[in-house]
Amino acid sequence: MSGRRRRTEGTGAPAPAVPGASVASRRRPAPGRWLAWGLAAGLPLLFLGLFFAWPVGNMLGLGLWPEGALDLGGFGEVLSRQRTWRILGLTLLQASLGTVISLVLGVPGAYVLYRTRFRGQGAVRAFVTVPFVLPTIVVGVAFRSLLAPHGPLGFLGWEESLWGIVAALVFFNYAVVVRTVGGTWAQLDPRAEQSARALGASPARAFWHVTLPALAPAIASAASLVFLFCATSFGTVLVLGGMRYGTIETEIWVQTTQFLDLRAAAVLSVAQLLVVAGALAVAGRARAKRERAVELATEARAVRPISRADAVPLAVTVLALAALALPIGHLVVRSLRTPQGWGLGNYLALGTTGGANALSVTVWEATANSLRVAALAAAIAVLVGTLVAIVLSRRPAARAGRRALSLMDALFMLPLGVSAVTVGFGFLVTLDRPLGLPVDLRTAGLLVPIAQAVVAVPLVVRVLLPVLRAIDPRQRQAAATLGASPRRVLAAVDARVAAKPLGLAVGFAFAVSLGEFGATSFLARPDAATLPVVVFRLIGRPGEQNLGMALAASVLLAALTAGVMLAAERLRPGTAGDL
Repeated sequence: MSGRRRRTEGTGAPAPAVPGASVASRRRPAPGRWLAWGLAAGLPLLFLGLFFAWPVGNMLGLGLWPEGALDLGGFGEVLSRQRTWRILGLTLLQASLGTVISLVLGVPGAYVLYRTRFRGQGAVRAFVTVPFVLPTIVVGVAFRSLLAPHGPLGFLGWEESLWGIVAALVFFNYAVVVRTVGGTWAQLDPRAEQSARALGASPARAFWHVTLPALAPAIASAASLVFLFCATSFGTVLVLGGMRYGTIETEIWVQTTQFLDLRAAAVLSVAQLLVVAGALAVAGRARAKRERAVELATEARAVRPISRADAVPLAVTVLALAALALPIGHLVVRSLRTPQGWGLGNYLALGTTGGANALSVTVWEATANSLRVAALAAAIAVLVGTLVAIVLSRRPAARAGRRALSLMDALFMLPLGVSAVTVGFGFLVTLDRPLGLPVDLRTAGLLVPIAQAVVAVPLVVRVLLPVLRAIDPRQRQAAATLGASPRRVLAAVDARVAAKPLGLAVGFAFAVSLGEFGATSFLARPDAATLPVVVFRLIGRPGEQNLGMALAASVLLAALTAGVMLAAERLRPGTAGDL
């Protein structure tokens, strides 16, 4: 943002008037315009209500209203179990450790990747993003192979341990810290730090007293998101935790699928919802402060070539990059090892159904299923998420309007934190003849992509919303004053600005849908299994052939998601659209 605009806002002086804007602002909105905005907000809310709130509410109702009457006795019973408190404690401990370590490693990485300049920087940024969108089941397989007694890190003794799970959580969420903090850091006005240095402050003192307070909202936003993702991790903990370690998410799965105790699952879902609501509240407040801080920043980004003065953050970043590369690199190497020696035997076996017919479809058929389902899920998520982002990007003058938009923003973030197991099982118990209609949607081919789209919509919103909110409202006012209809304003202003981040949003939605496992594990039929489901089934079957196929299929899944994100990263406009 230019200094001219910053001075205008900072002094409280009115913005330069657009000719005719006052007249246009007094015009009463046409009924068609209200109808258009009502549909833009109503259709996504209807989607969220039908395919998220209803299934989740029905799932909770089975546990809390078992006989048609409210029964809260399950809370006392479940919360009196020592196992429940152990699971809650482990969830909070794993999430806290994962958040702290992600911040310690991610903030130096944000500085190196966003405030310095070096050759290949764009490729490194893209590489950092890949772990975040890798399927949880792939990461679980990679770390399981890495930490096994015969693996390269077997000497650590982290197999089925707390630290093994935390390492995998940091692997996932390092990119969240780097992108969130780095995107803000790149837009901070460097003159405040330069002034502190000119007055005699050392680089360290200037950082602690000037730069760090300016970054505090972005760091708080990143921390709350990382905590949320760590607390709701499913596939990774399921693979790495064994019988000793778990989270609320995995416990809901155990109570639902193994014990058929829906009351316990409902109580745990409510507990998880409270944790999620707290994390989302912190994230929302921090994100609002972050957006205000970025609005006041200069458009010029002061970056300089990396130098010896950057030795400490550079060393931390190199260590983190090596830690990111090690699990995937070992997974690739391990997939090439067969009982007969090194070769492509595990990949050639992907055309079979595994040892003792472990699968109902081949891995290649499952790959085709995954690509088809992910494409449909991405299309749904982008359509819904774009409508949500357009509505939320508006700035109504009335306080009630602003509160309504804040509530809508929070509602569409809930799928990130509510158990995918709860959503998937809710689909099964809700969509059997829904609303009395003579149709069983559980057997419909659309159910899996819809469930995946529910999970992907919040990411689409988070990519598009900062870009749309950065548009100066006076651009829309000027276009309207010149006679453009609301539809024309939307196409000429919003659509043009959102074109490139829309490509990134498509990439995120496709990659996340491709690797979604929690809800899909409930909904996918054996003859239409997706790639993550097939990998999990192969891991659970004995035999060297099945394990080798699981490793090869994991590499295939990782390559597909990485390719999608690398292509989408090329469409990212600067730092816009960072999470």
